[in-house]
Amino acid sequence: MKDSHDLGLLIQSRVPIISLQTKEERRAMELLKNVTSKLFTPLYRWSITEGLLRLEEGYSPQRHNTQPQDVLGHIKASLHPGVYVLTDFHPYLEDPLHVRLLKDIAISYTDAPRTVILLSHELSVPEELSHFNANFELSMPDKIKIAEQVKNIADSWTAENNGRRVKADKQAYEMLLGNLTGLSLTEVRRLARKAIYNDGAITDADIPEVLKAKYELLNSGSVLQFEYETEKFSDVGGFKNVKRWLEQRKKAFIGDVPGLKPPKGMLLLGVQGCGKSLAAKAVAGIWGLPLLHLDFGALFNKYHGETEKNLRKALKTAEVMAPCVLWVDEIEKALGTSESDGGTSQRVLATLLTWLSEKIKPVFMVATANNIEALPPELIRKGRFDEIFFVDLPNHAARMNIFEIHLRRRELNPALFNIGDLAKQAEGFSGAEIEQAIVSAFYASHAENETVNDAMILKAIKQTRPLSVVMAEPIARLRDWARDRTVLAD
Repeated sequence: MKDSHDLGLLIQSRVPIISLQTKEERRAMELLKNVTSKLFTPLYRWSITEGLLRLEEGYSPQRHNTQPQDVLGHIKASLHPGVYVLTDFHPYLEDPLHVRLLKDIAISYTDAPRTVILLSHELSVPEELSHFNANFELSMPDKIKIAEQVKNIADSWTAENNGRRVKADKQAYEMLLGNLTGLSLTEVRRLARKAIYNDGAITDADIPEVLKAKYELLNSGSVLQFEYETEKFSDVGGFKNVKRWLEQRKKAFIGDVPGLKPPKGMLLLGVQGCGKSLAAKAVAGIWGLPLLHLDFGALFNKYHGETEKNLRKALKTAEVMAPCVLWVDEIEKALGTSESDGGTSQRVLATLLTWLSEKIKPVFMVATANNIEALPPELIRKGRFDEIFFVDLPNHAARMNIFEIHLRRRELNPALFNIGDLAKQAEGFSGAEIEQAIVSAFYASHAENETVNDAMILKAIKQTRPLSVVMAEPIARLRDWARDRTVLAD
């Protein structure tokens, strides 16, 4: 009803051109038939295959109007009111002649009220027509509509299986409905059918598959990457303050705590190789949410305005996938202001800041950064992120934990090693450098045909020049900046 009211109001507002971008052409046409019948306005539909057709009984397609130039000329010459739906017209908007004809139709609207509706799965209206154009989006089905579709699919399965009822776990059913939001009715039916017809049941096992399929439907541009494997915080050494902070906010983000707004995100700043990216993945693991990785390398485009468009699309996808965790790695490389990029980084920053301050959907952003000096001040001021954590080089206890984790990963018993001494000898090492020392010991053990032991790991440690030595001055400056401005991660 809301779509019908809003679209009818838009047509009555005497807007010459309306852009309706959707993959649900049939649903859009049904809506237009309903609206125009109430307004007593003739409705025409054009396609390259059938030409122009008045959508009432007794009318046939006008085959002589199959070409874009011909149909636009016909609309321009007509003096009668009407709504003309041009389906899949987007490729023809690149022709200056077609653009001019559309502009002529729009300019002469007061003489002959003809509304042109551009209906396609993807639309980019030329600048010359933007002044005459209004965008309209079909609303996504709400939870009630989604529940109706799921029930219809379940009833169909029951009818096809001798009256057997679909088994449904209540919690899994609610999660299924929640994860189907943001999709079209066609997509809802497709994913619900896949979940139910797989085994005649709705269980927790269906949810990851639904999320994966939903992501693939939404993100065809590969700007966002769906991380199928998230880490457990038990596999991340240290970070005790981050872990406690996340546990305190888990219920407020996933559930609904009266008087508390869901947390927006956090920034993990610190020394390279100390587990920031691992911790970002673990946030999704500890909260049991899908993890999306925003790849700024794929985001940037040489054409003016395309980068910001890609970012808006990525953020919109993240909102549709909500609740979820959005991970942005090494954010300073994308948002560091530069005069050599034509202002692109500044426009991207403005787009991101606007989204951070205005977003309503539960998307928790985890950004990581190595170089605070490259980050714009607007991003790190209070209020952008809920907290800024400083990830320093691991202390002795954290190094012991890291050694234990990496030895277990390689099916070695930490009890057979002098973990305390190894951690002491690896003072100043990052988590990544500790892991590489163990890897080097494995190579040595393979070459010597011996089992990995303390001596091999100690030898690898002594042969390593850690980043804390090689980059001592920059790390010292980073620690100095973070001392009074951030919370220690561990």
